[in-house]
This record gives sequence, C-alpha cells and structure tokens, in this order.
Amino acid sequence: MGMKEVAELLNAMRDAGVISEYALFGAIAQMRYTEPVATLDADVLVAVPSPQTLELLKPIYEFCVARGHRPEGEAIRVGAWPVQFVPVFSRLTQEALEEAESADFEGIPLRVVRADHLAVIALSVGRAKDFARILGLLESGSVSREQVARLAAGHGLADAWTRFEARFLND
Repeated sequence: MGMKEVAELLNAMRDAGVISEYALFGAIAQMRYTEPVATLDADVLVAVPSPQTLELLKPIYEFCVARGHRPEGEAIRVGAWPVQFVPVFSRLTQEALEEAESADFEGIPLRVVRADHLAVIALSVGRAKDFARILGLLESGSVSREQVARLAAGHGLADAWTRFEARFLND
C-alpha cells in the first residue's frame, strides 16, 4: 500500500513539533475496518501548535517540501499518495483525533481514527459517498448502529442519524 512513507513523515512531523497530533481519516482510514475502497488520496486530521494563525498549514507544507515531497493542488505527494492535511474543524473531529488508535504499517506506528468516529464524521458531512462509507462500516461489523447512535447523539447529530436509519437501514 506504500503507507509506510506517509507514516514515517507524519511521525517525524509530530516529533519535530510541526503538528501536535495526527490521525488518518476518510477512505484510507476506513480500509482498516472494511474492504479496500477506491480512493485518490490520504486524508490526515491534524492538530497544530498555534491554530490561530491564518496560514495554518504552511509549516506542514514547508516541512514536507524540505524532505523532498512536492505540493500537488491542496495535497502533498508522499510516494504514491497525495496526502491532504485537514485541521480539526469541530468538537467531533477533535475528539476523533484524541481517541484515535495506533495501527502498525510495516513496523511504523500510524494513528487512525476509530470506526465509530469515522461513521459520525461521515454522517456530519452527509454526501452520498459518506453515507456509503457508513454502510460499509456497519456491514463490516467494525461498528454497531448503537455505537453510531450514541456518538451521534453526543455531538448533536441524533436527528441526522434517525434520518439515515430511516432511509438506509429500516426495511
């Protein structure tokens, strides 16, 4: 999968203090729990030491470029992967980052957002592909409807979850 280089870069960035923490999320993170999904890039949730700056991601891009990784649109090319850095943008994504689990990629630790957080972040975004992601997580057994309902309720998304269940899960 070639994620080893991405894992090494993210850990080095955290060790250097460029970011305080990171966790994979989106389609790449989902592959930890379900069948491989077609995706074009790796999404990484990040917390930065000084989030009040306008150029939030500038130190991240500079760090990557200094190590020979080139910007590609909004992403940075790391080996085979365009990596997109997404600063935490809500209480939900902050919690997902804090409670991420550590996975192992070819001997390198790599933090990955938990399945229940992936499902509820997808619910909060609400595009068709996000709904498909939730269904994939449920079908894989990596998260239960109860876990999603509980986490969704804790983040003000109980109504969104009820609508999702009515549309996709209640036959």
